Amino acid sequence: MSHRLPPPLRDIESPAGGPAAQPTVEPALQQLLAGLIEAACVVDARALHLLAANAAACDLWGCSLPELLGRPVVELAVTPEDQLFWLDLEADPGQHDVHLHSDSLIERGDGSLRVVERRVSLIRLACGSPAWLLVLVDQQNAQQLADEVSRLASELGATLESSHEAILVTDLNGQVRSHNAAFATLWRLGDDDDSGADDGTARTAGARLTAQISRAMADPLGYETLLDQRQASLSAPLGATEPVGARCATDRLLLADGRTFERRLVPQYGRGQAVGWVQVWRDLSLELAQQARLQVAAQVFEASLDALIVTDAQHRIVATNPVTQALTGLDAGALQGRTLASLLADTMQAQVISNALAELPRLGHWQGELTLGSPLGALPVQAHLIDMAGLERGGAGGCIVVLRDLRERLAQERRLRELALTDALTGLPNRLQLDQKVRDEVQRCQKATGGFALLLFGLDRFTHINDSLGHGCGDRVLVEVARRLSANVRLGDAVARLGGDSFVMMLKDSDAAAAEPIARRLLEQLAEPLALDGLRLTIKASVGIALFPADGADADNLLKNADSAMHRVKERQGGALRFYQPQMNDDLLARMQLDHAMRQALARGEFRLHYQPQLDLHSGAVIGAEGLCRWRDAERGEVSPGRFIPVAEETGFIAELGHWVLCEAVAQAASWRRQGLRMPVSVNVSALQFQAAGFVDSVAGVLAQAQLPAELLELELTESILLGDIDEIVGQLQRLADLGVKLAIDDFGTGYSSLRYLKRLPIHRLKIDRDFIRRLPDDPSDAAITRTIVDLGRALHLQVIAEGVETPEQHACLAAMGCHEYQGFLFAPALPATQFEALLRQSLRRLA
Repeated sequence: MSHRLPPPLRDIESPAGGPAAQPTVEPALQQLLAGLIEAACVVDARALHLLAANAAACDLWGCSLPELLGRPVVELAVTPEDQLFWLDLEADPGQHDVHLHSDSLIERGDGSLRVVERRVSLIRLACGSPAWLLVLVDQQNAQQLADEVSRLASELGATLESSHEAILVTDLNGQVRSHNAAFATLWRLGDDDDSGADDGTARTAGARLTAQISRAMADPLGYETLLDQRQASLSAPLGATEPVGARCATDRLLLADGRTFERRLVPQYGRGQAVGWVQVWRDLSLELAQQARLQVAAQVFEASLDALIVTDAQHRIVATNPVTQALTGLDAGALQGRTLASLLADTMQAQVISNALAELPRLGHWQGELTLGSPLGALPVQAHLIDMAGLERGGAGGCIVVLRDLRERLAQERRLRELALTDALTGLPNRLQLDQKVRDEVQRCQKATGGFALLLFGLDRFTHINDSLGHGCGDRVLVEVARRLSANVRLGDAVARLGGDSFVMMLKDSDAAAAEPIARRLLEQLAEPLALDGLRLTIKASVGIALFPADGADADNLLKNADSAMHRVKERQGGALRFYQPQMNDDLLARMQLDHAMRQALARGEFRLHYQPQLDLHSGAVIGAEGLCRWRDAERGEVSPGRFIPVAEETGFIAELGHWVLCEAVAQAASWRRQGLRMPVSVNVSALQFQAAGFVDSVAGVLAQAQLPAELLELELTESILLGDIDEIVGQLQRLADLGVKLAIDDFGTGYSSLRYLKRLPIHRLKIDRDFIRRLPDDPSDAAITRTIVDLGRALHLQVIAEGVETPEQHACLAAMGCHEYQGFLFAPALPATQFEALLRQSLRRLA
């Protein structure tokens, strides 16, 4: 077989031997052939010559167009079957008005063979002649194309399955055609999903998935409406100048479970027509949450009370908040690009931050105090550096810097130190600061072999002022004392308040001779009258003096010894000074032991109550009894009330002891009443006891428990109780009077009572102090005072009783003055309850 095509036959003869007319192919058909991709030829149906061929046919045969035109197709046939095929067509072309489709074999110009798909159709030329349209498809190219399509489809499928994006393919009606694994994961589809099965099963599964997506939406109806809108937009014809990408769309969809999805729609086209959508789904929930967190972080960054700085890997500033700008005095633009070291006050600080930044990658964070340079001067800050590489693996580096302004904290610390060393009320140094000053002075004196004096001031009767006038007035007294003492401090000396009414003055380079005149001058200045709420108070103080080194080598011993000396002054009515003597500590210890013994005695029931009769001065009838506390100690024996009562008042034990006296006296009066002896009892009430919260209720409770009528109880109040808020005092006394309790003023004439207030008090008796009775009738002054009190009582319609009556002359004098009642040794001392009861019955029989 020849490997080259034979030359074309230029002359075609008719069957009769003469030349035949050759049909012509009109230009329109030739243009149609030229536009075909496949190899196409037009064959004369009668002569089986090639009338026309396109470029694809020339390429397929591997020859030029002139070499093909005019050739008999039988000559181009390679196999006998192909020759017979054409000869059959030549025999009767009219019998074959059909389309023929078969495989064939052709020989190319280079001698190679090529398998082709042959399609033959009968056509009519414009001239009316029949012709065959021969279309040849190179099977080798078709197989290569099919293989390529298969390969591309496989690669595309693998790409889609490996993609992290969830991809869904739908038709124009929104019905699911396919999806990838990421989509199944996103929508939590199970293993039984069969949308990729055969056509029928896939359509059913796709319909279920479409319905599932619709139901999952927060607004299913709205989702269906959106699908209709998208379908309508894709179905509209594409404009001539409209890019295909113009039909792409992005939707944000809210699901019923709270998740938010983004769906990107990309149209799918086939042969220029829209055939469906490629949908790319993405769960935005985490991203939106992250965005929300970033927004919160940004707000925190801007609103933080601390200065916040973000740097890059070279430690240049890339972001700052307003606090940073306020601290540095630079705006954000001026701070941008600067180094952290450039913000610090000096090179030493810059070196500190450089060292910290060098260690930051290893440590992860650094914390310390730095000093910024600012328009306000050196600015102390607390710095905290955090390495961002540790926060975000693979990040670009850099760090976050937190700066906290320390000015307020340092000021607070200074203030706390001051408060820790300063008395809050007076502003004077407190005990801690005094101890330090004394230690410093001790060290100085030890080096210079010198000495100093420690003066301890205690205000006399301050507890009465404080309890009666109230703590507010008491505080004002303390502030004034502090002012007067501070006004007399020499350079190098110190004054401090220990607490309560105790003040200390340290006199440098002072011995006894130097300290005494200073102490006396201070006592005189403290004694100057003080106007307080309409009252003129005289502040008296007792001063104890201890000397270094003779009386102690440290603050504790010096203060202890000065305190002993001060209490010795108080025992002698106060208002004076005294130097420490070793014996004084023994006395202080004795007082402490006495206080402890009293408290134990009350718990053990060692206290008892004696009763002193109160008599009608004219008839001699016993009209009442005053309950007086007595104490016999197992070690001390009988302890005088003059000894233990002052200590009880000093320590505050008097309130507890006074309540016991009240309960005991009321119980005894109730017992006598049950025996037919109606005998009123009176008891003393201290200022501390009277000022205690709930005192009136306490009295009412004691009376109720004993079932004693209130008129059989009398409370004797000292005049010091009347110092204070008179309206509050009158109110409390009135509540007692409303109970039926009788009220008396004890030791009348020895205190600070105002006659203007006296008439407002609901009292029924005045009690003349024994000091005015002792020298009657010989002392004219005492007689005048006593007569005045009696006359005052009559004028105010009050009973007047004199205590301490011991002689008939005193009795006669009081009777002449018109005094109503008396008590004292003239008739009987205070007696145990049984002896008092016997004396009472004897008196009743005598008067009967």
